[in-house]
Amino acid sequence: MKVFYDAAQALHDPQFFLSSGAQYPCPEKPSRITALLGAVDRLGLVTTAPTDQGIDPIRKVHPDRYLTFLENIYTRWSRIAEASAEVIPNIHPNSFSDGYPKSAVGQAGFHMTDTSCPIGAQTWAAAYASAQSALGAADAVLAGDAVAYALCRPPGHHAFAERAGGFCYLNNSAIAAERLRERHARVAVLDVDLHHGNGTQGVFYERGDVLTVSIHADPERFYPFFWGYAAEDGAGAGKGANLNLPLPRGTGDDGFRHALGQALQAVSDFGAGAVVLALGLDAFEGDPFGGLAVSTPGFGQISADIRGLGLPIVIVQEGGYLCPELGENLGAVLSRWI
Repeated sequence: MKVFYDAAQALHDPQFFLSSGAQYPCPEKPSRITALLGAVDRLGLVTTAPTDQGIDPIRKVHPDRYLTFLENIYTRWSRIAEASAEVIPNIHPNSFSDGYPKSAVGQAGFHMTDTSCPIGAQTWAAAYASAQSALGAADAVLAGDAVAYALCRPPGHHAFAERAGGFCYLNNSAIAAERLRERHARVAVLDVDLHHGNGTQGVFYERGDVLTVSIHADPERFYPFFWGYAAEDGAGAGKGANLNLPLPRGTGDDGFRHALGQALQAVSDFGAGAVVLALGLDAFEGDPFGGLAVSTPGFGQISADIRGLGLPIVIVQEGGYLCPELGENLGAVLSRWI
């Protein structure tokens, strides 16, 4: 199995985020990489830095206006008198069809859905490198590998086409899916993160060529709150090409695998030629977010179930936060493929 990771991904070091109105240290830290790379090393896998393929593959998901914002907003923000150390929005539009402001403050509110995606001096460099890792893994699969793993950090599945959110800036899973679409008429994105893949859903919601499936904690009382309900099944050409499988808080291995069975049947019925596995390890019973209760062996069983599809798989790292078992959980997933 090829593993793709660029050291520039560690440059992004967000300091805090707001949760339920309280300020906490940001859990999406560079030290996550250390735990994940440790698992890769223990499995004897070799990590490769991806080739820089430029901005064009990223443009297939994110328009220029948003990419320009991400690349330049920190410098612009820093010119504001007494600006905060990181870009954090304090105002949002009522509708995204409203006017597009020229001010840095206004554009931050337009392009950032929440306060858990602060932008610092190195955020753009890290997010860009993370997207290149996803492209590297997709290209390995297109070249004939059965599976490839992209250690993407920062993650991506909460990023819409023009909005960052939930620790995410560029939607690595969507970028990988677009790459796979160059070869396959139909592609599926299977998201097993604790949190709903709202950005990925948004990117493909009106398209019928990419199936988006997300298994996650019920959003009625859990982030991202406004997306991830079972009734959301796509629109227009994408009607029927979105499947949400929200789970009660505390669901463990059996309940998660039951939902996974539904998800895998949907992927098979869709006729996907390849799959992007948006791998969140935060469904773990000991993850700091504490939403679901999948065990370490359970992650291995989930991986084996997905391998049973018999399709080429691009594994893109999403969530999974610092706890002693983080590396073990990744190892349980990857070991089923080697």
